[in-house]
Order: sequence, then structure tokens, then C-alpha cells
Amino acid sequence: MLAASLGESPLSPSSLELAQALMQPAQAPALQTLADDLRRTLVGETVTYVRNRNLNFTNHCVQHCSFCAFRRDAGQSGAYWHSLEELQRRAQEAVDQGATEICLQGGLNPAARLQGSMLAYYAALLEGLKAVEPSLHLHAFSPQELLFIAQQDGIALQAVLDGLQAAGLGSVPGTAAEVLSEPVRQRLCPEKLTAREWCAVVLQVHRSGLPSTSTLMAGHLESAEDRCAHLLTLVAIQQEARQHQVSGFTEFVLLPFIGAQAPAALRQKVGRDQPDRAAMLELTAQARLLLGSWIVNHQPSWVKLTLAGATEALRWGCNDLGGTLMEESITSMAGAQGGTAQSASALEAAARSLGRPVRERTTLYGECS
Repeated sequence: MLAASLGESPLSPSSLELAQALMQPAQAPALQTLADDLRRTLVGETVTYVRNRNLNFTNHCVQHCSFCAFRRDAGQSGAYWHSLEELQRRAQEAVDQGATEICLQGGLNPAARLQGSMLAYYAALLEGLKAVEPSLHLHAFSPQELLFIAQQDGIALQAVLDGLQAAGLGSVPGTAAEVLSEPVRQRLCPEKLTAREWCAVVLQVHRSGLPSTSTLMAGHLESAEDRCAHLLTLVAIQQEARQHQVSGFTEFVLLPFIGAQAPAALRQKVGRDQPDRAAMLELTAQARLLLGSWIVNHQPSWVKLTLAGATEALRWGCNDLGGTLMEESITSMAGAQGGTAQSASALEAAARSLGRPVRERTTLYGECS
């Protein structure tokens, strides 16, 4: 009955009972078919990707999330804080290789200030990257970073968003969401912004005219109910964006948990170092069906699943392979096995191996010139 109900039309987010039924296990064959059919209906056969570079400008961070192997204290072995000149050099390398986007994120570094202002420092990063190539799309600063800037400077979040937009911010990564469940967050990342705060920041980001991505980190301490609530929350936020006629979420990205370098206590609770690919493919299909027409672009993480796993996810509801990245620090330091970079030709070959057409896109899913 569930398969028949979902096959008739995209799942209504108001149907909590049906949503909860969808999130139960042991439906893989039907889920795959339904998710792939819905993907085909909403976005067609073409697989997309973006040519971009990921710049994690510092790993100095005041928070201690239980799953993070990226953060360091200043002066600790492995700690780094790249200069603007170094970031500009890497951005120029990316432009020379055809990149149209820079994704810029870092740890929460209270020393990152310019003349005492954290907002001035972050704005200077954006302006410096725009100086390399004005046409670069700057996809930067998670909701956690945005809130941290406001709190550290003692200013309104809107002042942060206005200042960063003026400096060249084009869109916001929807990271730091992990799972929007307070009981889980208290065990996983108690120092991080709350689920309510994450939603509030994203709503304000959208109302300011800035699009964002949306994410779910799964495969750790969360339950099926937590996943369901998280996805329905994303739908509610997207409904709000549509009501205000702003861009909202451009895509959904499933981020399987990597525990290889996580603290021993968390690794023991989770029981695995690498993602359970079968479970994550099933969740990929569930997310496609539950998010329905509200978020039409779905992307797997080749860094976490490997390119082979991400290619398989294209058969479970995904239509996008993400970016070339050129370098990746956060997930690779956690022990991911997918590598830190992909060439455009490798991403295109992955799509074509399934007999699917492929095209390069912009950050906001437009046509590349």
C-alpha cells in the first residue's frame, strides 16, 4: 500500500503517518524504483555537477564536536590558518582550471578579526576572493559561522548577512545541521548551535535573498524518527521560502557519518568507521520521496561514499554529483575514503556509465556559458 500511495504523486509533507511509514527499513527495491521515477519526473535524466574548489581557511575552533577530527586549538600540531594571499593563490589555481565557485568554510576562530571586527575579517576574505575573479560565485559560511560572527561582534545577524552580501557572498552551505534533534545534538555536538537556532538562521538567510543548500548527517546516533523530523523540517523551511518568493534551498545533500577518526566512545556507540552503503542508498531514496517537489535537486557525497557509491546513488534518486572540490579537509581528516578531488572528466564518466546525459552547472543550477 505504501508503494502504491507514493507512486501516485510526490509525498505530501503534511502526512506525518505516511512519512513515518516511509522511513521504516526493508523496502529497498520499491523505494529505489519510486525514488528514481520521481527523480525522472522532477528533473529528468541529466546528471549535473559544478566545477569548484573547497577552501577550509582555518581549523582553529573553540568547539569540540564529538565526531570532528578537523578542529585544532591554536598552536596544536596540525593547526593552520591560511593567509588571504594563500587563499587568493588557491582561488587563482581554481579559476585557471575552469572553476566557477569557491566554497569557503572554516572552524570557529575567535582570533579571526580585522581591526577588532570579525565581520570585517570575513568580509575581507570574500572581497579578496572576488578580486581574483569577479565572476566567482562565493558559497560560504555555514549557519554556525554566521551566528558565531554575530555573537562575537555583538551585532544582529541581519547586519552580518548584509555586510557579507555587500562583500560578495552568493549563497550559504547548509552544513552544521547534522540532525535537527536536540536529544541527538546534546550527545553529538552539545556546543553547537541548537536545532532551533539553525532553522532561525537559515530562515533569515533565505529572507535576505541568499539561497542555501540543505543537509542531513546520518548513520550515527539518530533514529528513523529523527531523520523523518529533520526532513519534514526542511520541507517546512522550503515552504516558508516559497511563501516569501525567495530561492530557499537549492539542493539536498545526504552526508553519511564517517567515524574512522572519531573518539573511541562515539565509534563504539555507532559500531562502524565507514558508511553502511546499502542503508545510505535506502535513505537517499527515502529523502527523495519525502522531500518531493519541495527540494528537487539531490546530491550524494562522493567524498564519503566514494565515487562508485555516489554513482550508484544516481540510481536511487540523485541527479547531481556535486563539485570537483579540488581539495577537501574536513571529511578526509575524519577518515573518509572517497578522496579529496575529482576531475570534471571523472564526474562526467560516472554519469555516462549509467547511460545518463551530463552537463556542467553553476552553483544555482544554471547553464554554464
